[in-house]
Amino acid sequence: MGSVSLKIGDGTARFRRTSVCSSAVNLLMLFSVVTTNLFALYAFSSHSNSQTINHPLHHSNNISLVSQHLSLILREIDTSQRKLAQMEKQILGYESIDLSRPNTVPELKLFLNRHQLPLGKDSRTGITEMVSSVGHSCEKSTDLLSQYMSYKKFERCPDDWSLGQKLILRGCEPLPRRRCLAKTVAKQDLRPFPESLWRPVSNKSVNWSGLGCKSFDCLKGKKLTPDCVGCFDLGGSEKDRFVKVKWKNDFLIDDVLGLGSNKIRIGLDISGGGSSGTFAARMAEKNVTVITNTLNNGGPFSEFVAARGVFPLFLSLDHRLPFHDNVFDLVRGSSGLDVEGKAEKLEFLMFDLDRVLKPGGLFWLDNFYCASDVKKKELTRLIERFGYKKLKWVIGEKADGQVYLSAVLQKPVRV
Repeated sequence: MGSVSLKIGDGTARFRRTSVCSSAVNLLMLFSVVTTNLFALYAFSSHSNSQTINHPLHHSNNISLVSQHLSLILREIDTSQRKLAQMEKQILGYESIDLSRPNTVPELKLFLNRHQLPLGKDSRTGITEMVSSVGHSCEKSTDLLSQYMSYKKFERCPDDWSLGQKLILRGCEPLPRRRCLAKTVAKQDLRPFPESLWRPVSNKSVNWSGLGCKSFDCLKGKKLTPDCVGCFDLGGSEKDRFVKVKWKNDFLIDDVLGLGSNKIRIGLDISGGGSSGTFAARMAEKNVTVITNTLNNGGPFSEFVAARGVFPLFLSLDHRLPFHDNVFDLVRGSSGLDVEGKAEKLEFLMFDLDRVLKPGGLFWLDNFYCASDVKKKELTRLIERFGYKKLKWVIGEKADGQVYLSAVLQKPVRV
C-alpha cells in the first residue's frame, strides 16, 4: 500500500513507500471490516444454526435471507413515505394532479409537464425549466378539467365558457386551455367612447350560450347578484347610481373623490363578479380608470362591461389579485365581498385588497349587507386591524329592513 504525493514543478505523481507500522494499521482496519460484516451475516442467519457450516446451500440461503430483509426494509420505507405524503395532503387540503390517470387527455399532460430551457440555466432568474401554473383545486375536478382540455389543437375551441367558469368557481384557476381559437362574436353597433358608456348594448354583440336568458330584455328587473338588480337596463335606475342618493348609505362619487383630494386616477371595483360596469363608467366620466371584476353569473357581464368601453377582469375572489403592491388609488367593494364559509376567507380577500391599495388610498365599502350583529362586529374588527382612518362610516336600514354598512376608509402609511 502507498500514498500519492504530487511534486509541483514537473507535473508528475509519484508513489512513496509506506512504513511497516502504517501497513500494519491498514491490515488491522481491513480485518475489522471483514469481521464486522461476517458477524452481521451470522446475525441474519442465526435461525439456521441447525444446518452445518459446510452445507452446499448455506451461502445461497444467507444471500436470499439478506435480500428478503432488505426488501422488507424497502417496503417499510416506501409505505412510510406514502403515509407521510397522504398526511401532508390531508393537512394542506389538496393533492397534486396525477397525470397517470387513464382519463387525463394528452393536451393537459403536455401543458403541465416541465419543459427544460433550451439554453440551460437563465442567468438572471436562476430557473432551468418552464413550469405551467394551474390551480391545485383542479385535482378535485379532474373529470371536468379533462373535458375542458378535450379539443383539437390549432382549431376552434368548444363553445363551453360556462364549463371554464364552473372550474374557476371550484378553485381551478388559472385555466390551462391554450392552443385553440376561442369562439368569436361579431361586435355590432358598438359606439365610440365616451358615447358607449350609456348606449344600449346589442343582443348580437355577446355570446348567450350557457345562459338562461338570450336577450337583455329578459334580464331587465332581475336580481342576478347583490350588486345587480336590473343592472343591464342602462336607461332605468342604473343611470342614477352614484350620482343620486336614495338611502343614507349611498355615497356620491364627487364626495368620495373629494375625500381623496381629487388625486384618484386608477381604481379597482370588486363586487363578486356581478357588476355591469356602472361604477367604472361614472368614474370614467371623471377621468378615472377603473378595472371591474366580473363573472358571468346569470348574465354576460364581461362582454357587457367591455361593450361599454371599460375594463372587465374575469376573475374569482378566491384568486390572488394579479396586481403589484400599492398601485391603486381607490378600491371599491360591495356585498359581493361577503364570501361564504369561514371568517378566514374574508380575511384573505381583505388583506389582498389592502395589499394592492396604495398608502393614502381610499377603500370604499359600498352598502355591505350585514346579515347579523355578529357579521357586523366581525367586519368591524377586521377593518380595525388595518388601522384605516374612517373618513365616512354609515350604518342604516333600507326598505327591505336589512342593515347595510357603507364606509370610506383611508389606508395609512406603514413603516
